Amino acid sequence: MRAIRLVAASATIMLAAACGAASSSGDEPEAAGNGYPVKVTNCGVEVTFDSAPQRVVLLKSAAVPYLHSLGVMDRVTARAGQYPKEYYEAATLAELARIPLLTDKTDTSGHLQISKEVVIGQQPELVLGEVDNLSRDTLSSVDIPLLEEPALCPDSTAVPAFDDIYAQLRTYGKVFGRPAAAETAVTALKERMTKIKSETGTASERTAAVLYPTVGGGATYAYGSASMAHPQLAAAGFTNVFADSRKRVFEVTLEELLGRDPDVLILLHGDGDPQAVEAALTGLPGAAKLKAVAGGNVMTQLFNFTEPPSPLSIDGLERIVRRFKAGA
Repeated sequence: MRAIRLVAASATIMLAAACGAASSSGDEPEAAGNGYPVKVTNCGVEVTFDSAPQRVVLLKSAAVPYLHSLGVMDRVTARAGQYPKEYYEAATLAELARIPLLTDKTDTSGHLQISKEVVIGQQPELVLGEVDNLSRDTLSSVDIPLLEEPALCPDSTAVPAFDDIYAQLRTYGKVFGRPAAAETAVTALKERMTKIKSETGTASERTAAVLYPTVGGGATYAYGSASMAHPQLAAAGFTNVFADSRKRVFEVTLEELLGRDPDVLILLHGDGDPQAVEAALTGLPGAAKLKAVAGGNVMTQLFNFTEPPSPLSIDGLERIVRRFKAGA
């Protein structure tokens, strides 16, 4: 198994492209001695790869669009968690279909339930996504590296932006020895963002909030300026009514929602029936008084279409812009 060295470091992602030029055939350097070892810093920990990972286990779905863009989904030997079909086009769905699913069992809060023995038994050279009962330290003790999406790092205080998507693509390009493919993908995403901005036009005076209702009763959560929901709303031409909160996500009461009374509500959910998600908010006593509810300006959206920052966040932005065109 590849030797992995983990050293405490700063929380800044190292984004320099992998050393070494691609061969004349267009192949990227992936072996030790051809641009490796490479180092990235993830959640404050420096991770060193002596060669490109060939056996990858996915514990969260957020990395899928990155790996697809780099053409390395064939390195994923097992996956766990939920991968809603709505996220992916046909090619990615075909790639996912061939990857064995270890489990999709989650607890009531949506957290993956999987044992460390099952994951370690896959002999991965890289695990993507940290879960409650399978920490980075647990895996590093058996010489297995873990990378988490930066926005999901514990105690992260960084304010997300669409530039983070490009940065993460370059990071994965570095790890897998595909810097040229990463730059091609970044260029394509930037072109999409330019097109979206041209369709959005000038910012309107409309306000919005992004919420996560609890289906079946329970708390409603709102997303502040430390979430990807904030730049997403701004790019769609809205003002986030919870921009004054520096938190990523926090519990909010209906009374506070009524006080801020956004023109538009975007409701995030992990899976299940979107109508049930909407009803979890609109069915609250007094919710009919909300301007967005009364005007029919409520949209449900799968969670990864907003968070964490990924190419899916750009897909989600496109959906928001289509649903709420200025003046509509």
